[in-house]
Amino acid sequence: MNVLACIDRSRFASSVCDHAVWSAIRLGASIELLHVIERHPRPVISADHSGRLGLDSSESLLAELVAVDERRNRLAHETGRLLLEAAAKRVRAAGVEHVTQRLVHGDLIRHLKHHETDNDLVVIGRSGEVEEPPAHHMGRNLERVIRTSHLPVLVVPDSFRPVRTFLFAYDGGRSAGAAVMFLVETGFLNGLEGQLLLVGDGTGHSVTHLADATRHFGAAGHVIVPTVRDGNPRQVILETIEREAIDFLVMGSYGHSRIRSLVVGSTTTEVLQRCDTPLLVVR
Repeated sequence: MNVLACIDRSRFASSVCDHAVWSAIRLGASIELLHVIERHPRPVISADHSGRLGLDSSESLLAELVAVDERRNRLAHETGRLLLEAAAKRVRAAGVEHVTQRLVHGDLIRHLKHHETDNDLVVIGRSGEVEEPPAHHMGRNLERVIRTSHLPVLVVPDSFRPVRTFLFAYDGGRSAGAAVMFLVETGFLNGLEGQLLLVGDGTGHSVTHLADATRHFGAAGHVIVPTVRDGNPRQVILETIEREAIDFLVMGSYGHSRIRSLVVGSTTTEVLQRCDTPLLVVR
């Protein structure tokens, strides 16, 4: 198995490394450290400017802009290389020997889709170097990753803390079922105290699915407590996390209930910012 850790120059880089180490040790996986240098559009000198400045002035300015662009790319490449080396040193010092580094130019989403079969888990910070601080919305790349990745995505806060308990916000949907299978088959959260939370009125097919999920976890050796609570999903989840000192949150990325708004809407940001808890999203 392989854990893909997406790092940049934001304050989340160290936390991404630490959560990737924790994940890799639990999964028996290697780690690939990825830093993407996004391409920026090159400035365009319009014909209007050429007419006003004169042809020679325009060509001189364009040449200067090209030179600046090349220097910026060289600096970005060197910065990325140093960032990856520092991250690899941190990861190895924490106990993971099998570490690779990848520095690429282009688009993060395109790279993830191209290498999806090479990885089993993506670890990414809650926001990136462009969005901070403090950004009351999901980071641009984070939102795109959650919407498009077929891999489980671990969204992490800006610091790591030991994980002893987890909460699975369960709605009985297909993505929630995929999350159950991922946890059961990989043993990712084995040995942790778990709670399977269904937000609803306790009726309908979701309750039956909750019982099935509980049996799956039990058969895999998980000690997990099924709970049904009615109310607003965001409030119920936040209250449960705070009241029971939950260290880790699990959700499916798409569902057929009110929990869906936690991922595809703005509520995800409120949960992440208020509880400061790592969130595993499974599609």
